[in-house]
Amino acid sequence: MANNIKAQQEILEKLNIYALNPMQEQALEAIEKNEKTILLSPTGTGKTLAFLLPLLERLDPKCEEVQALIIVPSRELAIQIETVVRNMGSGYKANAIYGGRSIAKDKIELKHTPAILIGTPGRLADHFEQARFTTKFIKTLIIDEFDISIEVGAGGEMKFIMSYLANVNKRVLTSATQGASIPAYLKMDGAKTLNYLTEKTSSKLTIKTVVSPSANKHNTLVDLLHHLGSEPGIVFCNKKERLEDLSRFLDKRKIAHTCFHGGMEQRDRERALIKLRNGSVSILVASDLAARGIDIPEMSYIIHYEIPEAYQEWTHRNGRTARVNSKGTAYLIKGDKEVFPEFIEKSKIQMLSKAGEIKPPFWTTLFISGGRKDKISKGDIAGLFFKQGNINKDQLGVIELKQDCAFVAVPVSIANDLVDKLNNTRLKKKKVRVSII
Repeated sequence: MANNIKAQQEILEKLNIYALNPMQEQALEAIEKNEKTILLSPTGTGKTLAFLLPLLERLDPKCEEVQALIIVPSRELAIQIETVVRNMGSGYKANAIYGGRSIAKDKIELKHTPAILIGTPGRLADHFEQARFTTKFIKTLIIDEFDISIEVGAGGEMKFIMSYLANVNKRVLTSATQGASIPAYLKMDGAKTLNYLTEKTSSKLTIKTVVSPSANKHNTLVDLLHHLGSEPGIVFCNKKERLEDLSRFLDKRKIAHTCFHGGMEQRDRERALIKLRNGSVSILVASDLAARGIDIPEMSYIIHYEIPEAYQEWTHRNGRTARVNSKGTAYLIKGDKEVFPEFIEKSKIQMLSKAGEIKPPFWTTLFISGGRKDKISKGDIAGLFFKQGNINKDQLGVIELKQDCAFVAVPVSIANDLVDKLNNTRLKKKKVRVSII
């Protein structure tokens, strides 16, 4: 037991986490003691770490097959969990597989079989059907955001996957909402349920309504954004078409932002989140795809440009602000004669002043065509920028290192100069391209 505690402490230090929160501590204990656990806790409370820590303790370092399966509803969540496992530095290989990237890439990674396989239902079902690895050593099953995962795999993929998992003896389901029914094929009868959704976590969330004088809310949104200044936030829309129309309007008004929705290419979605994380933009215009399961920082506010059609979306959108120990505000823009659904909480009318200012972003993002597979580290990248780019530490922002590329935040004022200096230079014996994205 002492060794387990020591190992966990070492992992937490690598993640720059000083202590587990009460939910995580109780979840660890429940998952360790029970064969079946259902964990219900709000977005941003640390569910990923709560299930990964006990999962790692169950892995056999001598086994060279897949031992744990994590099913997720989206590409972004698969990538996020893969990144967390890697940052934990446990020595166990983890791979994320998902629709939208080439099967050939999956095959290459699966040749060196991971101990932990993370994937979306459709892509997992494809690999299971083609028998690209054995499933008989999979003892641990985790279904993250299980209510959405079940919806995503409702075409039969989830049930098909379960038919291959005869040897699973530890099952964990997580969600940030309650009330979703659990199909019998998941075999969760008698499960231990930890429900943290009943706690009064929303007291830190302030809800305000801004009234638009017309049905078209574009100008009211711009007034609200000016009122809020340069704080980071998400503007939620229901449909891709509305989102794209709004984005074009913001471009005309020269309001820096980026977009995120299911119709975008995976590469563009990933880059949108990178820009938000490193401060290249402070406004994300998004569909409900951004309401949960993606790795973005704490938002000061969220804006319901369009009111969500269901209570679950309302909850998850609001969960992007006022998380854990922080305060936040959810703004509702109410169109002329618009009637809100019954589940929308009553709120005070917010009168707007245009005293705020949306400052142009200080940072922009550079792309580098080399990553982990080229044996490149963040230190190597920093060294290149300091030595050949001739910049100081204050001019180097967040570095995100991927398998085959990297992204670096630098001041807008010197970005073009850095591209001129660094493009087609060598980084760890690899000639790399450097460009602004």
